[in-house]
Amino acid sequence: MGIIHELPVELSNQIAAGEVIERPASVVKELVENSIDAQATQILITVKQAGLKSIEVNDNGKGISADDVEVAFLPHTTSKISTDHDLFNVRTLGFRGEALASIASVSKLTVVTSQDGKSAVRAKFSGNELIKKETFARSKGTTQTVEDLFFNTPARLKYVKSLHTELNKIVDIVDRLAMGYPQISFRLIHEGKDLVWTSGNDNLQQTIAGIYGRTIASHMLDFENSDPDYEIKGYFSKPDTTRSNRSYISLILNGRYIKNFQLANAVVRGYGSKLMVARFPIAVIDITMDPGLVDINVHPTKQEVRLSNEGHISDLISEGIRKRLSNQNLIPDAMKNLGRKDTTQTVDTYKPEQISFDDIKSIDKINEPLGNTATIAPESVDNSTSKRVETPMTGMPIFEDPEHLQVWDQRMQQETAKNVHVIDSEDSENPDSQPITESDFPDLRYIGQIHGTYLVAESQDGFYLIDQHAAQERVNYEYYRREIGKVSNDQQKLLVPIVLEYPNSESILIREKKPILENIGLYLEDFGQNSFVVNTHPTWFVEGQEESTIKEMVDYVLNDSKISVAAFREKNAIMMSCKRAIKANHHITSQEAAQLLYNLTKAENPYNCPHGRPVLVEFSNKDLEKMFKRIQDSHDTRESE
Repeated sequence: MGIIHELPVELSNQIAAGEVIERPASVVKELVENSIDAQATQILITVKQAGLKSIEVNDNGKGISADDVEVAFLPHTTSKISTDHDLFNVRTLGFRGEALASIASVSKLTVVTSQDGKSAVRAKFSGNELIKKETFARSKGTTQTVEDLFFNTPARLKYVKSLHTELNKIVDIVDRLAMGYPQISFRLIHEGKDLVWTSGNDNLQQTIAGIYGRTIASHMLDFENSDPDYEIKGYFSKPDTTRSNRSYISLILNGRYIKNFQLANAVVRGYGSKLMVARFPIAVIDITMDPGLVDINVHPTKQEVRLSNEGHISDLISEGIRKRLSNQNLIPDAMKNLGRKDTTQTVDTYKPEQISFDDIKSIDKINEPLGNTATIAPESVDNSTSKRVETPMTGMPIFEDPEHLQVWDQRMQQETAKNVHVIDSEDSENPDSQPITESDFPDLRYIGQIHGTYLVAESQDGFYLIDQHAAQERVNYEYYRREIGKVSNDQQKLLVPIVLEYPNSESILIREKKPILENIGLYLEDFGQNSFVVNTHPTWFVEGQEESTIKEMVDYVLNDSKISVAAFREKNAIMMSCKRAIKANHHITSQEAAQLLYNLTKAENPYNCPHGRPVLVEFSNKDLEKMFKRIQDSHDTRESE
């Protein structure tokens, strides 16, 4: 007798629920997505005990007909697809027909629905079994109530985290859906308290304000980019407002929140070196494309998708962000970083009749203060303060009079014009290769130095503190980026060749990646089974650091076997610029400081070092007047009697 048999419907539904319904947030996601597909304009989510006790989703959508109520809770039943053509042209959030059956199989579920706002149907399910069905009265739309989640699968409760964690997951899901559909009003209530409430007036920035707060939303930049197949638009934060992980990058594809590392990385890549290492922006990226170009049927939760041209979409995102940043003044406000609240900028808000934006109460999930507050590791200290700087400013001479400065400026302009077309086309991946246009960078006049580390300068609008190491790193970086991009035949012959030895596995990889090394002028010749010899090196190598530089370049190839030529050049330009920059606690003359500031004003991006750290911060005249109480209330103010 055979031992293979068909599983009971109840058991197969519970197995399916294990894939789709992982936690209370999964229930919220599926039910709210159904409400969105039903063309609701208002969605109210009410949860108790982080959803474990009850979840209620109430909408004003199209509703379900009385004949379809029972069928809707059977496995693999849907009104959204009929053929394989529909499967690859999905324009709705739900289509697999698993959600309702899966939810009903592990909970006690009640649905009340009406299509005309007059007659309604109420049906109760327990463990996927229909308990009761009756007529009811309610306005047009649907209310679904899920109670005692996982009551018949107690093992599943062991994997549920704390109530705080589960509630945070629910808030996150509602946030992402709200940003994907700013034309819908979302309201989330937990134990009688509003956690999320968006206006639904189709203003994405206002929706972001309802989620992340007005201060963050008002300082975000909008952007857009498109081609015949894709339309990209959204908002992203300035480089001084960052977080420690990528979770604040929201990718919305045709209204669906998705997770995609390459697209999220494209957002970061758009900032280039304007973003600090290990810091990530806040961004909402809305991607619109033909549904036929994306396969969303690759994961039960539909958050992971397969895109037909992922690389091209990534380029559109990076390019759009890069262009939007190119004309922005990115000098951080020093008083903002010290904790001052800026109330001068507000989001342009529209107050709808049903929901007042002023009354919105949003959960503040971002506990970090605004601004870039990551701990900055101190640079290596050189205590020999009497030692003069050996003009490490990218080989630039120090001049003491304006006439020579003017001559040097002309030389710099000639070199820049001469080098415009020599950088490899792959360097377009590097956002810093695009010059900053319409820059508001101030004219700086050098005043003095603090602790051999910071330079003080003034302009017409205030004064500035400049990190001398970061400033020179930026100047050096742009010089080396050009030099590495030239890939000239100018080579310096070594008196004593450098021999490098590596294990078998690494030797094979180095041989495979020789073309990348040669693309920046580094030639390795075989010298035995696992050894290589270097006889020459590019002339721009720092004297005395040839061997360490070559080894670091080879290490880049070993650590990232898929590294591109453009990324390789970028890493090496950053490495060289850091090695040759002056360090902290190193005193320089006023002429050298003035020259450094002059070189900085000529940089394509004078705001950040190659690692993303700010080069300078501003204290405006208004900040100074406030600090010294020159701006205050009139003395004539009298209390009313």
